[in-house]
Amino acid sequence: MMIRYPNGKPYNKEIEQVQKPKKQQAIKDNNFSNRGKTLEDDLNETNTYYLQRQIATIHKKPVPIQIVKVEYPSRSAAVIREAYFRTPSTTDYNGVWNGYYLDFEAKETESKTSFPLKNIHAHQVEHMKNVIQQKGIAFFIIRFSSLDRYFITPFSIVENAWQQMVRGGRKSIPLQQFEAGAIEMKASYQPRIDYLQAVQQFISEEIERD
Repeated sequence: MMIRYPNGKPYNKEIEQVQKPKKQQAIKDNNFSNRGKTLEDDLNETNTYYLQRQIATIHKKPVPIQIVKVEYPSRSAAVIREAYFRTPSTTDYNGVWNGYYLDFEAKETESKTSFPLKNIHAHQVEHMKNVIQQKGIAFFIIRFSSLDRYFITPFSIVENAWQQMVRGGRKSIPLQQFEAGAIEMKASYQPRIDYLQAVQQFISEEIERD
């Protein structure tokens, strides 16, 4: 008796036996390639390292969410079905280091040539401007994930690009601009991304300009 698929194509046992190992291998390889950590993972590990050694106290900001509908499929489990942002979020991280207030946003892009400004929102730019006006230190940590490159980026670079975009200019920041004006950091074991080195360099450059 011949067995057919729903589309009418005949089932061939020998072909199926050959093809299955290839499919399983493809899935295995894909899972292995996705084992990398995110930028948020790297920064959370770094901040834990700083805190445990009393170097700095920096935390990820909680997201302001209003939960309006929850379902309980079992006594020990709750599932959020509906929620809203109470207020627009500002930046990802803030804290204190060596008497300085730090406020920064972490972003990733898979592009190998530029960082798209659509990943940033107007209220975040305005918030960081206010931080700078109050003598705080605001910056971006941007990871080009396809290249595995990390740039600690002064707010001024992003602000200038943002203003140009608002005036009808380019909607992204080219990689070359990060290489020229930001500080590139390499991921290491402990801490993962030692961004405080770059912050110290920002401060030193600012003192020299004054």
